[in-house]
Amino acid sequence: MKSLIVFAHPNPNSFNYALVAAVEKKLRARGDEVRKRDLYSADFNPVLDSQQLAEVQQGRVPSDVAEEQHEVVWADNLIFIYPLWWFDRPALLKGWFDRVFTNGFAFAYEAGQLQGRLGSKRVMIVITTGGSEADFGADADQLCSSGTRATLSFCGVDQIIQKVFYAVPAVDDAARQAMLLELENLTETL
Repeated sequence: MKSLIVFAHPNPNSFNYALVAAVEKKLRARGDEVRKRDLYSADFNPVLDSQQLAEVQQGRVPSDVAEEQHEVVWADNLIFIYPLWWFDRPALLKGWFDRVFTNGFAFAYEAGQLQGRLGSKRVMIVITTGGSEADFGADADQLCSSGTRATLSFCGVDQIIQKVFYAVPAVDDAARQAMLLELENLTETL
């Protein structure tokens, strides 16, 4: 299997980086080829400006986007790891989706019908929050992942595993270790 981990957190000492390491370790242990896209350290430009939009509409893909699309095509599994900020992905990751999951690549309209083009991908979404599960209400997991899940579903992905780790800044090291173990076990099902 080939697995691509895409993550977005500005602090390399954050728990999100520990989650990335846990997933990578588990995937490599089972023999997966693993590639990572750290959007902050790569200084990925998340802004889809008017010139780039016009290029995409004309079928031309900017080289930085083509590189990201190549990585998506390469992967059997896509793993997204990020903190929840204002009920969505960090802007950098949202911009990555805006620029990379374009019409003609991730989806297309054929004979007036939407065709998702990433249906063969298996996806795992891993989200951390500052608030507790109770802070988000009865449908907390759905609320925390709605933007990412909707994007992926639009692109034809129907094999999605997700995990939200709540109140990460408020828990102790033992709880964080339990979260890492839970994620390793969840990764095994991907």
